[in-house]
Amino acid sequence: MNDKDNMNTSSRRQRFRPGTRRLIQLYSALLYNAHLRGFLEGTISTSETKAVCVPGLNCYSCPGAVGACPLGSLQNAMASSGHRAGWYVIGILLLYGVILGRTVCGWLCPFGLIQELLHKIPVPKIPRSRITRALSWLKYAILAVFVIAVPLWYGITHDMPLPAFCKYICPAGTFEGAMGLLPANPSFYGMLGLIFTRKFVIMTVIALLCIFCYRSFCRFLCPLGAIYGLFNRFNVIGVRVDTGLCNHCGACVRSCEMDVRCVGDHECIQCGKCMDICRQGAISIKAGSFTLKAPVRDCDRNSDCKGTGTQAKWRKTRRILWGIALAALAFALVRFNLPKQNNPAEKTSVGTVFIPATEDETTENESAAVQDNFESTASVGNEPGQQLPDFTITCYDGSDFHLADTRGKVTFINLWATCCAPCVKELPYFSDLYQKYEGDIAVLAVHSSLVAKDDPEEFTADNGYAMPFATDTKENTVFEAVGGGSTLPQTIVLNRRGEVIYNEVKSVTPEMLESLYQEASQSVTAAKQ
Repeated sequence: MNDKDNMNTSSRRQRFRPGTRRLIQLYSALLYNAHLRGFLEGTISTSETKAVCVPGLNCYSCPGAVGACPLGSLQNAMASSGHRAGWYVIGILLLYGVILGRTVCGWLCPFGLIQELLHKIPVPKIPRSRITRALSWLKYAILAVFVIAVPLWYGITHDMPLPAFCKYICPAGTFEGAMGLLPANPSFYGMLGLIFTRKFVIMTVIALLCIFCYRSFCRFLCPLGAIYGLFNRFNVIGVRVDTGLCNHCGACVRSCEMDVRCVGDHECIQCGKCMDICRQGAISIKAGSFTLKAPVRDCDRNSDCKGTGTQAKWRKTRRILWGIALAALAFALVRFNLPKQNNPAEKTSVGTVFIPATEDETTENESAAVQDNFESTASVGNEPGQQLPDFTITCYDGSDFHLADTRGKVTFINLWATCCAPCVKELPYFSDLYQKYEGDIAVLAVHSSLVAKDDPEEFTADNGYAMPFATDTKENTVFEAVGGGSTLPQTIVLNRRGEVIYNEVKSVTPEMLESLYQEASQSVTAAKQ
């Protein structure tokens, strides 16, 4: 192989070799979605890390997500502002904004990476123009209306969360959340309706636009980018222009594919591509006074770039940082994907047979008599036809709910969360049913152990619901017993023998609950006859 062939081979390798920014984008996407087994199982991570907002746009409902989306958290904070201010969400957005600004968009956003990869498809491209620059202000209107105004208004007037941007627009929610869960959950296809169809169309249109127009979603629609753009003038990490070297030729702005008027303005995603364009070597990426990435031309003027001095030390530091980052990623992948080890000492509240809790001999004898009258020979499980395993949970009023004590009654178990609008909407239906058949029915509403954007105990007290409420433990005792997951709402109905007749992830209506009550009552009577 001659020197020319060697040069061509080296050139091809350089062309297809991912740069530092691309590696960091890929790393961020994998770290945000380290719960890889969620894609195979069709489940959402319930880890305590879901309490933490990641910097970039990454759907909370994505099967792989191990953190919360800052936009979804902000909308839920707006909806619950009638009860309390969302200081945590506001604080974390301020922190990310002050430190990174739109550097998040250029380096740490998985959806930004997807858009850039789509734009690589070789088709004619739409250049920047006055029209695209005018459309770039649309995201601020979306921020004001769909992220702040609508959730705030709906939360105050209806006392219910409505994450309007997530529900009606966000393509990340459709792509990562809905489409990520569907392959492993065929039963969910029957739940798809007009909202999913509309959002799927929106996602498809945005994807097509990204092919022809660079980062269309970031430029025209993303409210998170609008928020971070407000901090670009004074964020700690980002591109900086050395005014002493800059000759104001404008090459940096002309070459930028975003709608910037100057380097570092509110539309700049701090990607650093302009560094390669600037012939003066005036642009660099810095963290305060520390240079993270210097222009290539600096090496022509600085002998330290030859392998010793400052640049050599920085290369060593960079290797150390990459080592730490890869170790953190490896830990996260192991942490979120190894199967949970069941500890027998922690399984005291969920059994495989009905063992009623008793307070004295009389109560024990009465419970035994009830079990004799409504004895079930069905196998233990949470599928229709099986008897549900026993569990005990402490309710908000301090009482204990023992499933075994409900033998002889029709039992409804509702899995819900304050951040789930359909869940909140149907709570009055369960409360009305409980009051209508009081004495002949048992109802328990169990709040998910996932992070609540509102205090469920305070929420239920404010609304005066009649039935018992409880929050599941971190060990998912109740959710495990009933086969619950991270997709809500879910309703489980037991007949008087404690056998499951209904267990679905689906919204219910008063008519459905009435019909299920009658079915559960008649199933035992028919069996006795």
